[in-house]
Amino acid sequence: MIELDYAHDGAVALLTLKRPPANACTPEGLLQLQQSVERLNGEPRVRAIVITGDGRKFFSAGADLNTFADGDREVARTAAARFGAAFETLQNARPVVIAAINGYAMGGGLECALVCDIRIAEPHALLALPETAVGLLPCGCGTQTLPWLVGEGWAKRIILTGERVDAATALRIGLVEEVVDRGAARDAALTMAARVAGLSPQAVGFSKTLIHQARNGVPRSAALALERERFVDLFDGADQREGVNAFLEKRKPRWQAAQLQPAESAAPMGHAARFPAQASS
Repeated sequence: MIELDYAHDGAVALLTLKRPPANACTPEGLLQLQQSVERLNGEPRVRAIVITGDGRKFFSAGADLNTFADGDREVARTAAARFGAAFETLQNARPVVIAAINGYAMGGGLECALVCDIRIAEPHALLALPETAVGLLPCGCGTQTLPWLVGEGWAKRIILTGERVDAATALRIGLVEEVVDRGAARDAALTMAARVAGLSPQAVGFSKTLIHQARNGVPRSAALALERERFVDLFDGADQREGVNAFLEKRKPRWQAAQLQPAESAAPMGHAARFPAQASS
């Protein structure tokens, strides 16, 4: 099972994929990831999630191929459902999700990073979707999310030819948004997450949903109408007035959602507590 080291300071949650030696995915671990994100969705003070891999070499090597060695169709069906549910939950999470890619992100590991809102990589990272080399295909949103990020041409190179992409190439083609020094991805992602925590919760939430409209195939005219509607909706809450007046008064805003207490007491950042796994179905 993927174990998740979990810590948060109230506003930023850190999830660390931890299954030595390569942080590979299993159906049980994917369920734990899904339920962990669902739990964070219910904690109003959590504004951003950083997800990274344990160690210095792997973000995640993807699926544990031992799962598929006997060719059992029902095992494959369960695994596909778990990949889809976990990564769709991560993609649609209420908080902003930032991937700190600290090494190899292969197969399901790259798909996990793809569904995050923002990706930060270290220079030694290698990214690939090599499933076709072992008679499989990406089933954790990869065939749909990758073309949206990098275009059809590069998506086909990565999926159909098995090409591995280094960090510099990933930055150039838009697969990652930033490359930082070796060992620095986690801290860079946490710094970015702290910036998110300083913004209006409602405005960020509305904006994230609106950005996803293009990915979900919503017609442009409908998406633009919704954009204008959500802008006006912000005026129903206190945060819009607080944000504008804080700017005019040259002070930090005190967002209404930030005053809410988390569902449970938080572990201090950097002193990770084990995130309890939910009961498996």
